[in-house]
Order: sequence, then C-alpha cells, then structure tokens
Amino acid sequence: LCAGLVGGLGVTPSGNIGEDAAVFESVHGTAPDIAGQDKANPTALLLSAVMMLRYMNLTSYATKVERAVFDAIADGTAKTGDLGGQQ
Repeated sequence: LCAGLVGGLGVTPSGNIGEDAAVFESVHGTAPDIAGQDKANPTALLLSAVMMLRYMNLTSYATKVERAVFDAIADGTAKTGDLGGQQ
C-alpha cells in the first residue's frame, strides 16, 4: 500500500539497520522478465544509496545524489516504463 503512494516499488528504498551493521537495498525483488532490455528503474537503488550515505554521516553527498534523482524524475524526459515512460 505505501509503495503505491510514492510511485511503486521501483522507487522505494530500504535499510536494515542493526547494532553492528546495516544493509541498504531496493525494496523490490528481481525482475527476470525485463533482464537485458534496458527497462529497469534504478531509483530505488539510488535512494537506498542515499540512505546509506546518511547512515555513514556523508550527508552532503547524500543530498547531492537525492537532489539529482528527484530532479531527473521531475524533469520527466527520461522515465522508465513503470513511471509512465516508453516501454
């Protein structure tokens, strides 16, 4: 339900943070049906990297990557199929 509010699983980052370690990854699973077709949406992976950078206290880098991702989405010229672009 929540993924639908932000645009789907293709844009949803995640982080699993424990006491001694943290793992950051996109929420969605694999997509073998689109493998090798240049259709994958990298947004979730990029935003997971933003979460990781913030976790590592590299906030300025996180902000730059996040701003670039959001600017690219807002620009709308390079949309993946799941965001209404060419499939």
